[in-house]
Amino acid sequence: MPDTPSIAPTPPASARRGVSAWWRALAIFLLVTLFIAWATSASMAEQLKAQIAHLQTKVAAVAQVQYLSVLLDDRHMPALLVTADTQGSVLQLQRLNEVREGREDSMQLWALDGDKPPRSLGVIASTYKTLQLPAPATALAGVQELAISVEDKGGAAEGRGPRLPYLFKGGLVKKAL
Repeated sequence: MPDTPSIAPTPPASARRGVSAWWRALAIFLLVTLFIAWATSASMAEQLKAQIAHLQTKVAAVAQVQYLSVLLDDRHMPALLVTADTQGSVLQLQRLNEVREGREDSMQLWALDGDKPPRSLGVIASTYKTLQLPAPATALAGVQELAISVEDKGGAAEGRGPRLPYLFKGGLVKKAL
Protein backbone atom coordinates (compact mmCIF):
# COMPACT_ATOMS: atom_id res chain seq x y z
CA MET A 1 0.00 0.00 0.00
CA PRO A 2 1.23 3.24 -0.90
CA ASP A 3 1.84 5.61 1.75
CA THR A 4 -1.17 7.83 1.97
CA PRO A 5 -1.19 10.85 4.04
CA SER A 6 -3.35 10.55 7.00
CA ILE A 7 -6.11 13.00 7.31
CA ALA A 8 -7.04 13.95 10.76
CA PRO A 9 -10.68 13.61 11.43
CA THR A 10 -12.45 16.97 11.77
CA PRO A 11 -14.15 17.43 15.05
CA PRO A 12 -17.90 17.86 14.95
CA ALA A 13 -19.21 21.47 15.03
CA SER A 14 -20.43 21.13 18.58
CA ALA A 15 -17.00 20.17 19.78
CA ARG A 16 -15.32 23.38 18.55
CA ARG A 17 -14.03 25.61 21.26
CA GLY A 18 -14.07 29.46 21.03
CA VAL A 19 -16.46 32.09 19.86
CA SER A 20 -17.14 33.09 16.33
CA ALA A 21 -15.52 36.31 15.12
CA TRP A 22 -18.96 37.66 14.23
CA TRP A 23 -20.19 37.29 17.81
CA ARG A 24 -17.07 39.02 19.11
CA ALA A 25 -17.55 41.90 16.66
CA LEU A 26 -21.22 42.18 17.63
CA ALA A 27 -20.39 42.23 21.35
CA ILE A 28 -17.73 44.91 20.88
CA PHE A 29 -20.11 46.97 18.72
CA LEU A 30 -22.86 46.74 21.35
CA LEU A 31 -20.43 47.73 24.15
CA VAL A 32 -19.26 50.76 22.16
CA THR A 33 -22.87 51.71 21.39
CA LEU A 34 -23.83 51.35 25.05
CA PHE A 35 -20.88 53.54 26.11
CA ILE A 36 -21.80 56.23 23.57
CA ALA A 37 -25.44 56.19 24.72
CA TRP A 38 -24.37 56.53 28.37
CA ALA A 39 -21.98 59.41 27.56
CA THR A 40 -24.68 61.17 25.52
CA SER A 41 -27.29 60.87 28.26
CA ALA A 42 -24.84 62.11 30.90
CA SER A 43 -23.96 65.09 28.69
CA MET A 44 -27.62 65.90 28.05
CA ALA A 45 -28.39 65.72 31.77
CA GLU A 46 -25.60 68.21 32.51
CA GLN A 47 -26.83 70.52 29.75
CA LEU A 48 -30.37 70.33 31.14
CA LYS A 49 -29.11 71.22 34.63
CA ALA A 50 -27.20 74.19 33.20
CA GLN A 51 -30.27 75.41 31.27
CA ILE A 52 -32.47 75.11 34.37
CA ALA A 53 -29.96 77.10 36.44
CA HIS A 54 -29.74 79.76 33.72
CA LEU A 55 -33.53 80.10 33.46
CA GLN A 56 -33.91 80.28 37.25
CA THR A 57 -31.41 83.15 37.27
CA LYS A 58 -33.34 84.95 34.53
CA VAL A 59 -36.69 84.49 36.31
CA ALA A 60 -35.24 85.80 39.56
CA ALA A 61 -33.99 88.92 37.76
CA VAL A 62 -37.38 89.72 36.20
CA ALA A 63 -39.28 92.23 38.29
CA GLN A 64 -42.65 91.00 39.45
CA VAL A 65 -45.39 93.58 39.91
CA GLN A 66 -46.56 93.86 43.51
CA TYR A 67 -48.70 97.02 43.30
CA LEU A 68 -50.82 98.24 40.41
CA SER A 69 -52.92 101.37 39.93
CA VAL A 70 -54.71 102.85 36.94
CA LEU A 71 -55.37 106.55 37.49
CA LEU A 72 -58.46 107.85 35.71
CA ASP A 73 -59.23 111.33 34.43
CA ASP A 74 -62.48 113.23 35.05
CA ARG A 75 -64.16 111.32 32.17
CA HIS A 76 -63.14 107.99 33.79
CA MET A 77 -60.66 107.26 31.01
CA PRO A 78 -57.27 105.68 31.87
CA ALA A 79 -54.64 108.41 32.18
CA LEU A 80 -51.69 106.89 34.05
CA LEU A 81 -50.56 103.36 34.92
CA VAL A 82 -48.47 103.00 38.09
CA THR A 83 -46.72 99.75 39.02
CA ALA A 84 -44.25 98.80 41.74
CA ASP A 85 -42.12 95.67 41.70
CA THR A 86 -41.46 93.30 44.61
CA GLN A 87 -38.16 94.98 45.43
CA GLY A 88 -40.10 98.24 45.77
CA SER A 89 -37.21 100.55 44.93
CA VAL A 90 -38.95 102.41 42.08
CA LEU A 91 -42.42 103.17 40.82
CA GLN A 92 -42.93 102.63 37.09
CA LEU A 93 -45.25 105.21 35.52
CA GLN A 94 -46.72 105.00 32.04
CA ARG A 95 -48.75 107.82 30.56
CA LEU A 96 -51.91 106.53 28.88
CA ASN A 97 -53.13 109.85 27.50
CA GLU A 98 -51.61 112.96 25.98
CA VAL A 99 -52.04 115.33 28.95
CA ARG A 100 -48.80 117.21 29.66
CA GLU A 101 -47.90 119.75 32.27
CA GLY A 102 -47.43 123.40 31.31
CA ARG A 103 -44.14 125.27 31.33
CA GLU A 104 -44.67 126.60 34.85
CA ASP A 105 -46.37 123.46 36.22
CA SER A 106 -45.37 120.04 37.49
CA MET A 107 -47.43 116.94 38.07
CA GLN A 108 -46.98 115.33 41.47
CA LEU A 109 -47.94 111.81 42.58
CA TRP A 110 -49.69 111.45 45.95
CA ALA A 111 -50.43 108.46 48.19
CA LEU A 112 -53.89 108.66 49.77
CA ASP A 113 -54.65 106.63 52.88
CA GLY A 114 -58.18 107.25 54.07
CA ASP A 115 -58.49 110.29 56.34
CA LYS A 116 -54.72 110.75 56.76
CA PRO A 117 -53.08 113.69 54.96
CA PRO A 118 -51.82 112.94 51.43
CA ARG A 119 -48.17 111.89 51.18
CA SER A 120 -46.05 112.94 48.20
CA LEU A 121 -44.41 110.11 46.25
CA GLY A 122 -42.55 112.45 43.94
CA VAL A 123 -42.73 114.92 41.11
CA ILE A 124 -43.09 113.70 37.55
CA ALA A 125 -40.14 115.48 35.98
CA SER A 126 -40.15 113.78 32.58
CA THR A 127 -42.46 114.25 29.61
CA TYR A 128 -41.71 110.79 28.23
CA LYS A 129 -44.42 108.12 27.99
CA THR A 130 -42.71 105.94 30.61
CA LEU A 131 -40.64 106.98 33.59
CA GLN A 132 -39.56 105.90 37.04
CA LEU A 133 -39.89 107.55 40.43
CA PRO A 134 -37.62 106.40 43.25
CA ALA A 135 -39.65 105.10 46.17
CA PRO A 136 -38.75 103.08 49.27
CA ALA A 137 -40.28 99.61 49.67
CA THR A 138 -42.65 100.89 52.38
CA ALA A 139 -43.95 103.88 50.36
CA LEU A 140 -47.15 102.09 49.33
CA ALA A 141 -47.84 100.16 52.54
CA GLY A 142 -51.38 100.89 53.70
CA VAL A 143 -52.13 103.18 50.74
CA GLN A 144 -55.61 102.84 49.27
CA GLU A 145 -55.44 105.29 46.36
CA LEU A 146 -52.97 107.23 44.23
CA ALA A 147 -53.63 110.66 42.75
CA ILE A 148 -51.94 113.24 40.51
CA SER A 149 -52.16 116.95 41.16
CA VAL A 150 -50.88 119.90 39.15
CA GLU A 151 -48.46 121.97 41.23
CA ASP A 152 -46.13 124.90 40.68
CA LYS A 153 -42.88 124.03 38.92
CA GLY A 154 -40.88 121.67 41.15
CA GLY A 155 -43.87 120.34 43.10
CA ALA A 156 -45.67 121.32 46.29
CA ALA A 157 -43.61 122.78 49.11
CA GLU A 158 -42.68 120.39 51.92
CA GLY A 159 -45.51 120.22 54.45
CA ARG A 160 -48.06 121.67 52.04
CA GLY A 161 -50.69 119.40 50.58
CA PRO A 162 -51.75 119.09 46.96
CA ARG A 163 -53.93 121.43 44.99
CA LEU A 164 -57.43 120.10 44.67
CA PRO A 165 -59.23 118.74 42.75
CA TYR A 166 -56.92 115.97 41.61
CA LEU A 167 -56.18 115.74 37.91
CA PHE A 168 -56.11 111.89 37.97
CA LYS A 169 -57.08 109.46 40.71
CA GLY A 170 -57.29 105.67 41.09
CA GLY A 171 -57.35 102.79 43.55
CA LEU A 172 -54.18 100.89 44.44
CA VAL A 173 -54.25 97.11 44.20
CA LYS A 174 -51.74 94.90 46.00
CA LYS A 175 -51.21 91.77 43.96
CA ALA A 176 -50.97 88.43 45.75
CA LEU A 177 -47.59 86.91 44.88
